Amino acid sequence: MILCVGQSAWDITIPVDEYPTENKKYKVDEVTECGGGAANNAAYLLAKWHDEVYLASSIGIDDYGKRIKDELTNIGVKIDFFNEINGVKTTTSFITANRSKGTRTILTHLDTNMHYPADYNIDLKPDVILFDGHDVDLAIRVAEKNPDAIKIIDAGSYKETTVLLSKYCNYIVCSNDFARDYSGIDFDYSDINKICEVYDKISKDFNGKLIITLEANGSLIKMDDGFKLVKSINVASVDSTGAGDIYHGAFTHFIANGYDVIEAMKYSNIAGALSVMKIGSKNSMPEYEDVINYHGV
Repeated sequence: MILCVGQSAWDITIPVDEYPTENKKYKVDEVTECGGGAANNAAYLLAKWHDEVYLASSIGIDDYGKRIKDELTNIGVKIDFFNEINGVKTTTSFITANRSKGTRTILTHLDTNMHYPADYNIDLKPDVILFDGHDVDLAIRVAEKNPDAIKIIDAGSYKETTVLLSKYCNYIVCSNDFARDYSGIDFDYSDINKICEVYDKISKDFNGKLIITLEANGSLIKMDDGFKLVKSINVASVDSTGAGDIYHGAFTHFIANGYDVIEAMKYSNIAGALSVMKIGSKNSMPEYEDVINYHGV
């Protein structure tokens, strides 16, 4: 059983062929809408891959909140621990997906009241827990209540609360942005020695195993016999929205199902890479069989 704790949002994605110029008007022919948020996307992937998964997340009592609930329950995510807040708008993300570069720009509206009550309790004993850094007070209570569970954090951006929660986790799977900001050391992907230096500086602060994700370059870990750069695959990218969330969801799946960490990283790289070939996070989630059986270069 897997529990994901973190953010849900409603994503509105507008694909463009080049990034808009300020103070101009554009006509768009396509808009994609679906649920988003790191924990939400990861839970959706886990259910799609037939894991038993619960999502603890906050939404408003509004149309977007209803759409999020319907989308999740239709795929099999259990939402018993959803926090539905009256008078607060569901988190909304407006995404510009630049097809020419495969990049995206996200504007998110998150109400400051979008959080769990201080005394909220999750009465569940999961085997694996995935945190995305949101609702940290609740996440810490869940971590402390489940000392034997395997705990994974999606450390997407550097915040003191994310660092605090990471200290409870068995796997700290962080973005390259988190690595730069936390270490105070900049690097580019061609300088593997500098990335290893950053890794060593960060990893000493945590009890769990650190993994740094490096986008299309794969992901890095340090094992007993030294650093391992697990390379990704080459694909034509049109939209990177949700790729990191899909990586973390896939990583959680493979760890929960007994794969070793290098195998989990390998298949998570593939899952994240395959996702950037389509627009939108939910629309781009790969089938489990396509990830496991991928033989491309």
